[in-house]
Amino acid sequence: MNGDTRSSDALPPDEPSSGTLLSIGDLARRTGLTVKTVRFYSDSGIVPPTDRSPAGYRLYGTTALARLDLVRTLRDLGLDLAAVRRVLAREVSVPEIAAAHADALEVQIRTLRLRKAVLRAVAARGSTPEEMDLMHKLAKLTDAERRRLIDDFVDDTFGGLDANAEFVDMLRSAMPELPDDPEPGQVEAWVELAELARDQDFRAAVRRMAQYQAAERADGDTTGLHHDLTETVRERVGRALGAGTAPDSADAARILDGLTARYAETFGRADDAGLRRWLLTRLEIAAAPRTERYWHLLAVVNGWPVPPSLAPVFTWFTAALRAHPGQEPRD
Repeated sequence: MNGDTRSSDALPPDEPSSGTLLSIGDLARRTGLTVKTVRFYSDSGIVPPTDRSPAGYRLYGTTALARLDLVRTLRDLGLDLAAVRRVLAREVSVPEIAAAHADALEVQIRTLRLRKAVLRAVAARGSTPEEMDLMHKLAKLTDAERRRLIDDFVDDTFGGLDANAEFVDMLRSAMPELPDDPEPGQVEAWVELAELARDQDFRAAVRRMAQYQAAERADGDTTGLHHDLTETVRERVGRALGAGTAPDSADAARILDGLTARYAETFGRADDAGLRRWLLTRLEIAAAPRTERYWHLLAVVNGWPVPPSLAPVFTWFTAALRAHPGQEPRD
């Protein structure tokens, strides 16, 4: 064997050495590769012969061993022959090619995780081939594509209207972000959310909400969102539901009086029958079950805590308003 004193990461083509040259069979035995594989790399120019025997057989120097070891490692890591050649020709360093390949593997791993989640969801749902195809197509959308789908939904429903700006901003900022390794339930939720956002009947209902908000703003309501007021309704009506208070009872009338007083104060309106009619209209438009479903699905996709449903609260509130219409304003 010759004593090569050059840097250990230098892998030039084989040169005649003062030691014994190796045949393809010798290389195969010493590297653990098959003769066919060594011959393939030789024919490809990746491990070129140093010399030939008098009988015309290819002979290789000892640096061919190092080249073959590196080639086998790079191939085991999944690099194609073009990338291997670039490394051996020093067109790109091993760290550079490793980083690029790792990035590519990340994409492949994410794709495989999504496929696994889709298959788990399909198995759980007993989906048809058509549903499975749709689920797979929607699940593999990129973050940017998911954002475009939601942006298109918001543009179609709120575009051109002077609706509640805080609500529109909330819709645009609350984007679905499917994790790299989603649970089957998150994939199912995203598919349902995407279908809901594209559903024309749902879009029409949300458009009516936007038109109502715009009409309210035109009448001078610029109060924005009312999270505190919603929480007050949730708390007081929740207690009534827990106590089994019927919406048409005297106890319900007292609870309703307290709530309408809060609305009158917040919106600067008289606490009378007109306010209660206005509240009924507001609830019928804003409290649509599919609207709440949209936010529920978004929370599941993003891994957020799912808030308890307001549907029973608004159902009780609506029934109480109908049962107790209030006093008409005096002339």
